[in-house]
Amino acid sequence: MPQNRPPAEAALVLFSGGQDSTVCLAWALQRYDRVETVGFDYGQRHGVEMQARERVRAEISARFPLWASRLGPDHRLDLRGFGAVADSALTADRAIEMTERGLPSTFVPGRNLVFFVYAAALADRRGLSRMIGGMCETDYSGYPDCRRDTLDALQTALNLGMEQGFAIETPLMRLTKAQTWALAQTLGGPTLVELILEDTHTCYLGERGVRHAWGYGCGHCPACDLRRAGFEAWDGAGRPGLDAIP
Repeated sequence: MPQNRPPAEAALVLFSGGQDSTVCLAWALQRYDRVETVGFDYGQRHGVEMQARERVRAEISARFPLWASRLGPDHRLDLRGFGAVADSALTADRAIEMTERGLPSTFVPGRNLVFFVYAAALADRRGLSRMIGGMCETDYSGYPDCRRDTLDALQTALNLGMEQGFAIETPLMRLTKAQTWALAQTLGGPTLVELILEDTHTCYLGERGVRHAWGYGCGHCPACDLRRAGFEAWDGAGRPGLDAIP
């Protein structure tokens, strides 16, 4: 664990209960002495992820005593008004497809920007200097608010607007989904991998009736496609840690 950080430094993880945010939570718990989580109810079709969040936090506390001592409160914020305005295939019963703008119909305009504004207000009041998100440029669904350039600009705006010194950290930004599985193996071994397989939720359609080798999901939405392909690549390589996977 890195030792070159201020002892009072603490983090807020944007935590959906999915694979990526769970790996980010483990990453933060390995590094910081105090870690809190925040989740957003924006009327998403896969609202089952809000229950997954509670289950994953409980399992992390039960299976990793060191991390349990660092895991602080969870915060759940109601953003249903925003979800109604930012209508998409994630918040309404619409087909998942590419739009005329060249963006997936699952794109919720401004979602990550709104998430971080609310998270920053919470972090300001909670004394948390780091905000951690699972955004990724390498294996992502074409969302412009997942790009590091977007988050760098947002970090600047938040610090100017709040007279703060926030850092937005994105540990998965340059990783493929196979490398995300490998990072989970590095952080928490088979125990964390099994927790992700069994308890996290990523499927856009909220399907938890079928347990695949890579976890629960419908098996055909973009989120399931990415999760399955990454798992198969990592599993086919022998389930190595991050240092051993290209």
